[in-house]
Amino acid sequence: MNPQDNDQTRIFVAIFAAALLLIFWQATVEAPRRAELAKLAAVEQRKQAITHAKEAARMAVKAASEDAGAPKTHAERLAASPRIKVASEHLHGSIALRGARFDDLTLARYRLEQDPKSPEVTLFAPSGDANAYFAHAGWLAADGTTKVPDSKTLWTADKQTLGAGDTVNLRWDNGAGQLFVLSVSLDKDYMFSIAQRVENKSAASISVTPYAYLNRAHKEESSSYAISHEGPLGVVDGVLTEIGYKELREKGNKEFPAANWVSMSDKYWIAAIIPGGAQQKVNFSHYSKDEQDRYQVDYMGAVQDVAAGGTAEAKTRLFAGAKEIDVLDAYTLGDSNNAPITLFDRAVDFGWLYFLTKPLFLLLNFFYSHVGNFGIAIMSLTIVVKLCMYPLANKAFIATAQMRDLQPEMAKLKERCGDDKMKYNQEVMAMYKREKVSPASGCLPVLVQMPVFFALYKVFFVTIEMRHAPFYGWLKDLSVMDPSNLFTAFGLIDWQPWFGLHLGLLPLLMGITMFIQMKLQPKPADPVQAQMMNIMPFMFLFMFASFPAGLVLYWVWSNTLSIIQQRVITYRYHKVLAAQGKKPGSHIDFASVP
Repeated sequence: MNPQDNDQTRIFVAIFAAALLLIFWQATVEAPRRAELAKLAAVEQRKQAITHAKEAARMAVKAASEDAGAPKTHAERLAASPRIKVASEHLHGSIALRGARFDDLTLARYRLEQDPKSPEVTLFAPSGDANAYFAHAGWLAADGTTKVPDSKTLWTADKQTLGAGDTVNLRWDNGAGQLFVLSVSLDKDYMFSIAQRVENKSAASISVTPYAYLNRAHKEESSSYAISHEGPLGVVDGVLTEIGYKELREKGNKEFPAANWVSMSDKYWIAAIIPGGAQQKVNFSHYSKDEQDRYQVDYMGAVQDVAAGGTAEAKTRLFAGAKEIDVLDAYTLGDSNNAPITLFDRAVDFGWLYFLTKPLFLLLNFFYSHVGNFGIAIMSLTIVVKLCMYPLANKAFIATAQMRDLQPEMAKLKERCGDDKMKYNQEVMAMYKREKVSPASGCLPVLVQMPVFFALYKVFFVTIEMRHAPFYGWLKDLSVMDPSNLFTAFGLIDWQPWFGLHLGLLPLLMGITMFIQMKLQPKPADPVQAQMMNIMPFMFLFMFASFPAGLVLYWVWSNTLSIIQQRVITYRYHKVLAAQGKKPGSHIDFASVP
């Protein structure tokens, strides 16, 4: 063979081997690497698109709060968009078709004042109002290109009115092959169910993600003090999370990976969003617009890829109404049509004594359902509390009677011991031990009642069932302080005194009953303690003047029952002493005193 042919053969073999090696390298190393890089690039691009879409949506929400050239009056703002009327036993108002925004709701069963002609309580108001407050559920373009509805989108509806048990369907075609549908239902109470759907009729796939928000303008009164939580509220990972307006302003926005529900909470009212699927992010945020503080709670759902001809769906529930305990309890438990909402009943701020506060309210509400008056229900509840504490009070009152009977003996000891206080105290303690008297036992009923008192204070202050609840006579609302005033001669003098000069008739009765109770107690040997005992009724008198009338009614009735109980037990104690031939102050068997 020609040497030249051998060289050419070797060259061809080398080229062929190099080509095979290159192909093998590309197939086994480079191709997977490029695929992985492409995948990472796609993920990063999607993340950037989601972030961009989210921020764009957030800015759109904020910008929509005060549009240039927006209508100047409340009526003009409502008239700026076609609307679906909302009319049920619990809710009145409308839903704006421009932007598919819930921005006009009043509570049909609640008035601003007790006068039945007073305006209904307003919950939602349109953007631009001083008390602007609205909700919205929509879609974000996760791919950054799909045209999604925004605050200016004009939807069409298949109904003009949404009532309890009804469903209205809103539609919007973006002109690029995607049809957006919102199906809004309202139950018999305050819950809207929002089913979102995207129908992709184009030839290409799209990526979208659902979101929903509550946006509110809120101004805190400088004199306000927090007895119940007001502000963003939700359940994150099964834990109730409260963030006040001030905290959000001063400490910055809060972000969570997911939540069971988020809300804007007031003392008696609440608007809450309950996501129906997986979430990526939940935000509690604050920003300022034209010297107005605005607050927002929102969530963003998981990204959904919608193939050509495919459909994406998402569900959200919106609660907008009053914090009625039985209604919140029903949503917390759920039913065959709705999943339970974790800790939704905790929207009522019963405080850290929840385990005591709520049962007391349920018992109070039980009595109210039978007697029809919360004042009588409070008095019935007081009797139950007294019966539960009767064994303890029985022992305490017997001990009090013993100590009163021992007062002459203590006076003799004081004369014998003179200025030797140590010897006097030793003699007194020896006498207590000999006669089996416990000085501290008289304080036990009061100490045990304190948690009940604080729990009832919460009940009267935060439960909407107590709002505008009348008693009799001048007590038209047991949830606020007694309106009568000693310093106006109970209305005979026409003037408005300073707030500190307010002393109602019910607090006066409380002070009188407390003074009588103090007189039934043995007088302390220490003159300083005796003076404090005399002053205490007056201190409580002015302190209770600003408390809810229902709480003062409880205390007056409780004191009255205690006075009767103490007098009866003291009488029977002395009767048993006489029957047994024992001297006053002697120990007797508690069981022998009926």
